[in-house]
Amino acid sequence: MSETTAQAVPQATSRRGMIILVATAVALYWSSLYFYVPTLPLYIQTKTDDLAAVGVVLSMYGLWQAIVRLPIGIAADWLGRRKPFLIVGFLLCALGAWIMAAAAGVPELVIGRAITGLAAATWVPLVVMFSSLFPPEEAVRATAILSLVNAISRMFATGVTGTLNQWGGYSLAFMVAIAAAGLAILVTLPVREQVRPPKRPSARAIGILITRRDVLLPSLLNLVSQYVTWASTFGFLPVLAKSLGASGQMQSLLVSMNLGVGMAGNLLTSTIVRRMGALRMVYVSFVLTCGGIILAGVGNNLWWVFAGQALIGFGGGVGWPLLMGLSIEKVDEAERATAMGLHQAVYAIGMFAGPWLSGILAASIGIQPMFIATGVATLLIGIAGARLLK
Repeated sequence: MSETTAQAVPQATSRRGMIILVATAVALYWSSLYFYVPTLPLYIQTKTDDLAAVGVVLSMYGLWQAIVRLPIGIAADWLGRRKPFLIVGFLLCALGAWIMAAAAGVPELVIGRAITGLAAATWVPLVVMFSSLFPPEEAVRATAILSLVNAISRMFATGVTGTLNQWGGYSLAFMVAIAAAGLAILVTLPVREQVRPPKRPSARAIGILITRRDVLLPSLLNLVSQYVTWASTFGFLPVLAKSLGASGQMQSLLVSMNLGVGMAGNLLTSTIVRRMGALRMVYVSFVLTCGGIILAGVGNNLWWVFAGQALIGFGGGVGWPLLMGLSIEKVDEAERATAMGLHQAVYAIGMFAGPWLSGILAASIGIQPMFIATGVATLLIGIAGARLLK
C-alpha cells in the first residue's frame, strides 16, 4: 500500500471498530426507512382510491432525494465532515414516519414521504464515510459490502411488516421505524470521523467532475434500473399481488424476497466482478431486472409475480453496487462526496419517475400492461447505455 493510501485509511484496530459502528448505523437507518414500505401503497389506498394519487405520494421519496443529494455531497466536501449530516438524516427518518402515521389524508402523506426522501439523501455521506475506511482501489468492494448490509436490513424490515400490521395495524410499523432511527443516532454518536480541511466548492471544478464520463454514465444507468425497481417492487407489484389474492404477510414476503435475492446479487458482484468484468455484469443486471417486470406483466397468478420479483431483485442486486462503485472508483477522495451526491441524485430521478409515471400509466391502461411497456422500454434504453460504458 502506498504512503498516501496508508494515510487515507485508519489504523487497523480503529478501522474495524469504525466499520462495525457505521455498518450498524446503516442497518438501523435503512430499517427505519423500510419497516412500512411493503404495505405503504395499500396504506395510501385507505386514504384515496386514485392510483395516480398513490403514485404521487410514493414518488415524493425519490423526488426529494434527487433535489438534495448533490447539494449534500458538495456541502460535505466543502465542510470536510459527514457525521453531522448523518444525525440530521436519522432525525428526518423519524419525523417523516411520524407524519405519515398521523396522516388524515393525501396531503399529509405527501409531506411525510417527502421528508423521508430528504432523510434518504443521507445515503450520500454514509457511502462516502464507509468507503473512506477502505483503500481507493477497493471502492466497488466497499460499496458491495455496504449494499449487502443495506439489503439485509431492508429484508428484515420488510419481512416483519405484515406481522407488525397484524399486531397493531399500519401505524405500528411507523412507530418501530421511529425507534430504529433513534437507535441509529445513538450508534453514530461514538463514531470518530476523519475531519478533512474544508474545500470551498468551485463551479468550474464541480462542472468538470459531474460531466466526466466515468462519473455520469454509471449514474444514468442506475437511473434506468431504479425506475424499474420503483415502478414495480416499491410501487405497484404489491397492489397487483393483492388483486391476485395475496395476504398482508405474502405482500411483505414479496418485498423481502426481492431484497433477499438482491443480497445474493450483491455477493455475486463483490466476488466475481474482477473475473467477469464490469461491463458484462451491467448487461446481465439489465436483462434480469427488465425480464422480471415483463414476467410479472404477463403472469396470471402469484407464482408469476414472485418469479418476476426474484429476477428484479437479483438483477438490481448485481447492478446497483456495481454502478455506484464505478461512479467514484477513479475520483479523488476530496471530491468523492460530490461525485456520490451526483450519482445518487441522478438515480433518485428514477425512484421519483418510476412510481409517478407508472401510476399515471397504470391508471390509463392497467397495471400489467404498464409493467410490460416499462420492461421493454427500459431494457432497450439500458442496453444501449451499457454499450457506451466501453
